[in-house]
Amino acid sequence: MSSVGENVDDRISRLPEDTLSHILSLMPTKCAVQTSVLSKRWRFSWMLVTNLDFDYTVTHSDNGLDSFPKFVDRVLGNCKTSRLQLFRLRFCDKVVSKSRVSSWIDKAVRLDVCELDMQVIPFELPLSLLTCKTLTKLRLDFSGSEHDGWECASSVNLPCLKTLDVVVYTNPLVNVFKLIRGCPVLESLSLEVKFSDNGGDYVFDIPTLKQLKLILVKCGYAVNSVVLNVPNLEHLSVGGMLGSLFVVNDLPPSVEVLVSFDCVVSCECTMLDLWSQFMRGISGVKSLTIQEVLSSSPLPVFQNLTLLDLKSCWYSGEVVKCCPALEHLCIEKSGKYCWGESCWFEPKLVPACMLTNLTTVNLTTRTWQTSDMEFLAYILANAEVLKTVTVTWESGSVEEERRLCTKLTELPTASRSCEIHFQGASGPRAVKVATGH
Repeated sequence: MSSVGENVDDRISRLPEDTLSHILSLMPTKCAVQTSVLSKRWRFSWMLVTNLDFDYTVTHSDNGLDSFPKFVDRVLGNCKTSRLQLFRLRFCDKVVSKSRVSSWIDKAVRLDVCELDMQVIPFELPLSLLTCKTLTKLRLDFSGSEHDGWECASSVNLPCLKTLDVVVYTNPLVNVFKLIRGCPVLESLSLEVKFSDNGGDYVFDIPTLKQLKLILVKCGYAVNSVVLNVPNLEHLSVGGMLGSLFVVNDLPPSVEVLVSFDCVVSCECTMLDLWSQFMRGISGVKSLTIQEVLSSSPLPVFQNLTLLDLKSCWYSGEVVKCCPALEHLCIEKSGKYCWGESCWFEPKLVPACMLTNLTTVNLTTRTWQTSDMEFLAYILANAEVLKTVTVTWESGSVEEERRLCTKLTELPTASRSCEIHFQGASGPRAVKVATGH
């Protein structure tokens, strides 16, 4: 009778070759190659993997800087797969010549690669990559160098590319937008610029685009423009420093917007309020998440907004007044941006949404303050069609949670069908409320 270990080994070894190939493709390539020493059955199985994942920070050995490129050469030279799903290459040190990297990309293209993920030193993108007919997803991270050493020397034609993710240190105007123009079916674009020198306008004229993420980590002091001509956009995420004038043309009302600007950067010679200008540009959307409010300037009226999610930022009743169609309000207070005791300002008139539309309110906090109860008391007393209020307190003691729930039960409600759900560190608690005044 064979041992348990032998039975297990036999069952794995008897798996079909394509199943073994799929399993090995889920591993880092170095680990997949190491299975060749298990037995004769496994000696060549790694050669049929459909994913090649080379990460110098993980896979290099102590044999010197030459070990990594030699390993990649060996794997690509012996790879027998007919179609490569993923080729990932990551290293930041100048341990590989640019010509060698180009030859690896050429090999991946010849294997009909679908996804290419490069985090490497800047270099000239080879023609084979710029005209690859099988590529559907491309990620380029050239942020490891402060010099714009990479370029698209030739015209770009990527007929099947739907996802493009680019990280550069600075100056995306020439090469990044040259890539974009060569992607006729592009649906998802992520662009992160470590230092935006504001040397020109960023014009996103992409009728096929559904998702756009734009992060400007650091900006200069001259105002340029970010022009959005994206009529079919579904998700928009912008963040970093706000140092540009946003020109938004025909943004679909159904788009979901995430705003996570850290601060506003503007030159002294302009009177533009960049934050207010940006908010006016997105005032027609239905869903809005804001990480931090940057200006006390009056907000525009968001006529179509049904979902407002405020994270780590101040809140007052004036915000709701700007959202007459609001149905769902979420507020998440982090430890970094805790409200003061007097931060809740009750609006002079009850906002229109509370009389006809507001049905759910979620409040999450780490430090409970008097203003939190003032806010909840006002919402419950004035929101006539409110259905659910969810309160999450992440750091209260069991006794503090009990006292808070008791106070919540004493608050009068305008809605006859409102339920309050409380989630604390000790778990969920049921809260019974009085129905109606």
